[in-house]
Amino acid sequence: MEFAFTDEQQMIRDSAESFLADASPSSAVRAAMATGGHDQALWQRICAELGWQALLVPEAHGGLGLGFVELAIVQEQLGRRLSPLPFFASALAVCALRVLGAEGQQARWLPGLAEGSLSATLALSTPFADAVQVQAHAEGQGFVLDGRLRSVIDGHSADLLLIPARMPQGISLFAVPAESAGLQRRVLPTLDQTRTLAEIELNGLYLPADALLGEPGGAWPLLEKVLQLGAVALAAEQVGGAQQALDLTVAYTQERRQFGRPVGGFQALKHRMADMMLQVECARSALYYAACVAQEALDGQGDAALAAELPQAAALAKSQASEAFFHCAAESIQLHGGVGFTWEYDPHLYFKRARAGEGLFGTPAWHRERIAAAILEERP
Repeated sequence: MEFAFTDEQQMIRDSAESFLADASPSSAVRAAMATGGHDQALWQRICAELGWQALLVPEAHGGLGLGFVELAIVQEQLGRRLSPLPFFASALAVCALRVLGAEGQQARWLPGLAEGSLSATLALSTPFADAVQVQAHAEGQGFVLDGRLRSVIDGHSADLLLIPARMPQGISLFAVPAESAGLQRRVLPTLDQTRTLAEIELNGLYLPADALLGEPGGAWPLLEKVLQLGAVALAAEQVGGAQQALDLTVAYTQERRQFGRPVGGFQALKHRMADMMLQVECARSALYYAACVAQEALDGQGDAALAAELPQAAALAKSQASEAFFHCAAESIQLHGGVGFTWEYDPHLYFKRARAGEGLFGTPAWHRERIAAAILEERP
């Protein structure tokens, strides 16, 4: 496949890069870290001026009606800056509503997400069905949920939580407003302070019948698809983080002098930075192929053969991007020398994001196993 950005996509990329370089510097990220939340002022600016929150929302529901490639472009630039925003969680929720929600449910929730007046999250970030521990049962005209969810991305602040739960028929997905009686949540202390995870506890939480997305017990096959879309979106963020770790390293080695010359001029360091660049470019290639596949899968009316490649494309993008990000972040610390691990410099922030993100939506090793299994199944 020959891939190149369209003029419109290149404009989105350039505007996102320049906007975030100015509006989301390291100082702003650190300020949000100190308060344990999002950069609300930046998010309000994005919603009002740029409309990124509406990228994947269809025009019929007040969105921009753009595709997954545009989402990946923006997500890559947000990953470069480690911007603490509800963008990723809400975008994944939009995917879940589009895949599982009925037309009336989409009409209820998607306009608010497109407007930016509503934030949402999918309360699941692992591809294993066994991780769904919340129990649900029918009661009267609705359902009752009980259980606990851990490591919910932006679960502390989302206005709407999409919660998977077990029923006798199988796994179902429910749209749960955050103010529902019987729902409690708390922020979890984590390695990566630039992304907030929460624990959600449900005690006899009653929901009306229209809170159920899709058929009772039939959500898991579609949730797998949503989680694969999430893996592609996370890979975009990781590619951006890897690129920024490389850029920080190159800039520092041009400034740091040893033996009367910049250390970036030494051949051994050039080789290591060239290897970092190779990792980034390989991950970026895997990402944008996966983004094209993801668009066909999300659209549901595109190239069926290409859409069928989503499990393998998402696995490749996530494994490549996770490993590239961790490698570049670790190398950045090493090539910054004695100051690389200190709080005042940024490499440790990227290292923590890289390590924390490896396990979300499946580890690189797990994704490679899926790719290997698919290759072996195709052999005659």
